[in-house]
Amino acid sequence: MGLITGILGLPFAPVRAVIALAEVIERRVQEELHDPATARRELEEAERARAAGEITAEEEAEIQQAVLDRMARAPGAKER
Repeated sequence: MGLITGILGLPFAPVRAVIALAEVIERRVQEELHDPATARRELEEAERARAAGEITAEEEAEIQQAVLDRMARAPGAKER
């Protein structure tokens, strides 16, 4: 990168930094959404809540289905 290009591009550095930060956050969110340990914790929490009578069997089934649907979706796949 030449000196002139560097100087003229300097005002855009904050924008590039924000974009890079957004990309890092997006990758981290995708990793956590598709992490088997996270899914297991959510399923165990639903099971615990059902056993404690905090939610119904139907609500537990909905939670389980939502977790399984999320895990089955490929990372980066666009939703319909």
